[in-house]
Amino acid sequence: MAELILHDYWRSGAAWRVRMALSLKNVPARSIPVDLSAGAQAHPAYRAVNPQALVPALEAEGTIITQSLAILEWLEETHPTPPLLPKTPLARAQVRAMCALIACDIHPLQNLRVQNYLKAHNLNPGDWTRHWLSEGLAALETLVSAQGQGFCHGDSPTMADCFLIPQLYAARRFKVDMAPYPALLAVEAKAMARPEIARAHPDAHPDKPD
Repeated sequence: MAELILHDYWRSGAAWRVRMALSLKNVPARSIPVDLSAGAQAHPAYRAVNPQALVPALEAEGTIITQSLAILEWLEETHPTPPLLPKTPLARAQVRAMCALIACDIHPLQNLRVQNYLKAHNLNPGDWTRHWLSEGLAALETLVSAQGQGFCHGDSPTMADCFLIPQLYAARRFKVDMAPYPALLAVEAKAMARPEIARAHPDAHPDKPD
């Protein structure tokens, strides 16, 4: 298979999900940084890669795949070992539901473009963001408590863990009280003890500022 190229930003939660899945599956990809803090995502050259002006974007098979969930699904189909989805249809649906809870209902509300919009309209994004992150994490805590056995779902990493770990990192950035989420924190601790997960962390990213 031709080289994979990941358009990436060191602190992007969505890009981090993809880095973690690539690492878990031991699939190499060359990183091209897109400096979100400098507005590089809005440059016409990058919009030609991803018209949404977001990261990640993965160059694969002569085309571009956008949206982290779509990228992870593609990785699962093209590199099925180790699997990041369980065996049964019900369990797979449960994992996908956790991913969607984060990707659709939590993460977009903390996104940089949303934060900038709130500031531009003289609204304080801090309390607003913490409220919605806390609501989403509370729902996820219930799901993981019922379905997890060390990881978000079952006893091995799935796509849901690829979504959870970056989300907890972001929640701390926004000063969310993490005490109400012991099940999520236990999953995080277990996951970060695995080298293939730890090496996808922003602190290990070569483009992290000094």
